[in-house]
Amino acid sequence: MTALFYIAAAVAIIATVLVITRSNLVHALLYLVVSLFAVAVVFYTLGAPFVAALEVIVYAGAIMMLFVFAVMLLNVSADAPLRVPRSAWIGPLVLIAVLLAELIYGIGLTNHALHAGEVGPQQVSAALFGPYVLGVELASMLLLAALIGARHIASQPESPGLDEPQPAGEAPDTRANEGGEA
Repeated sequence: MTALFYIAAAVAIIATVLVITRSNLVHALLYLVVSLFAVAVVFYTLGAPFVAALEVIVYAGAIMMLFVFAVMLLNVSADAPLRVPRSAWIGPLVLIAVLLAELIYGIGLTNHALHAGEVGPQQVSAALFGPYVLGVELASMLLLAALIGARHIASQPESPGLDEPQPAGEAPDTRANEGGEA
């Protein structure tokens, strides 16, 4: 199980580095999903299958849907292709195949000598919502503030940038549109 832990950790690190280095936002989100699945496999190898399931359901499921909605809301690039090219799927598929093979092998093992004991739902909730309840609430408020900020930024009407040169002799138009004039 130690080797499985290190393989999953390596996949998580590689996928996370690829998240940071991708210039295309959709490709970065694909690698982020792989990274979250790798962290779930790490939790499983440490003897916490419930936490691994929570990692997949909460982070790889719900949080990634939040990111997808934020990308759709911001309309990052209107001229970007709607489909992800097949070549963009190669990296995530290879990393997921490694994780899947590792998970199948790990489930097949009957000797779980590495596990110090299973971590159940009561221990997870007591640890998460006991001493760390303030951190959980602050993280939820931060996510809500980021979503509201993204919505505010996306709703701003497009205006000429400050970098655009003004015609000679004309001052920029700074008055507000009053009375519905066009």
